[in-house]
Amino acid sequence: MDKLSALAGFVQSVNLGSFSAAAKHLGVSQPAISQQVRGLEDDLGTRLLNRTTRQLKLTEAGERYYVYARDVLERLAEADRSVQSEEAQMTGPLNVGLPLGFAETVLSDFLIRFKKEHPNILLEISLSDQFVDVIQERLDVAIRMGEIKDDRLIVRQLGHARRCLVASPDYLNRRGRPQHPDDLTEHDYLLYRNISTGDCVPFFGAAGEQLSIRINPTMIVNNSATLRQAALAGLGITLSNRWLIDPYLKSGELEQVLPDWQYPHHPVHAVYPSNRFIPLKVRRFVDALHAFFEQEGAFYAD
Repeated sequence: MDKLSALAGFVQSVNLGSFSAAAKHLGVSQPAISQQVRGLEDDLGTRLLNRTTRQLKLTEAGERYYVYARDVLERLAEADRSVQSEEAQMTGPLNVGLPLGFAETVLSDFLIRFKKEHPNILLEISLSDQFVDVIQERLDVAIRMGEIKDDRLIVRQLGHARRCLVASPDYLNRRGRPQHPDDLTEHDYLLYRNISTGDCVPFFGAAGEQLSIRINPTMIVNNSATLRQAALAGLGITLSNRWLIDPYLKSGELEQVLPDWQYPHHPVHAVYPSNRFIPLKVRRFVDALHAFFEQEGAFYAD
C-alpha cells in the first residue's frame, strides 16, 4: 500500500464526505479509495470511519488520526512550495473562523482586500458568535476575543478592542443618565450572553478605583449586533465594542454612558492549532490582520 496515497484518500474522503467525491477529486476510482482506507484501518488495527449509505463519520480514533494525517499532507505540500516562489506558497484553502458581528462590521473590506491580493487562495470563512472548537471544526485560524485558556492552540494577540456602555438618548431622557456605576442597578441592562464577567460590570475610575457592579438584565442575547439594535430602540443600556457602535455615537443615535469611567479593553487574538505546521498563508493572514488593527481607531495594537 502506498501510505501517502492512502492518507490522501482518507483525508479527502473526510473533507468531501464520501469515497466517490474523494475519488473524483483525486482522479481515481471509488473502489480504490475505499480499499486505501480499509488498508489503513487494517494496518492500524482500528476503524477510522463509520460508513452508512448516506455519509462517512469519523470514529474517535479517526478524529485523532485525521488531524495528524492532514498535517502530514500539509507539511509535504508546504515543503514542495518552500522551494518555489512565495506566490506559489500562497495557494489552496484557508479556513478562517470569525465572530459574526465582527466580520460583518469590521472585517468585510479586509477579507475582500486579502482575497484580491492573494487570488489563488481559496478563502473559506465560517461566521459564528458561538464558541467554536478550532480543532474540531478543522479551522486553520480563528479570531477570538477575551482571554484564551486552551493549551491546544497557539495564540497571537493582535490588539485590544475598546468598549463602552451606551444607550439611546431617548432611553436616557426617559430614565435619567447614570452618574455613578452604582446607578446601573436601577436601569434596564441588555446583556451579552457569552461575556466572561457574567452579570457583573467591572469599572476603573480616574483615580484608580475598581468596582464590579452586579446588574439585573432585562434582555440577554448571544449576538452583539442584536444588542446594538435593542439599544438603538431605547430598550436599555448595553456594553458594546467601539467598532460596532462608533458610527452611532458619531451620529448621536447612541450616547456613551458613564464616560468618566473606563471599562476594561477587550483583547483580540488570532489562534491556530499547536499540533499542526503553520503554512505561510496563515502567517500572512495574521500579519495582515495585525496591520489592519493598527489602522483602526476602535483598536489599539500591542
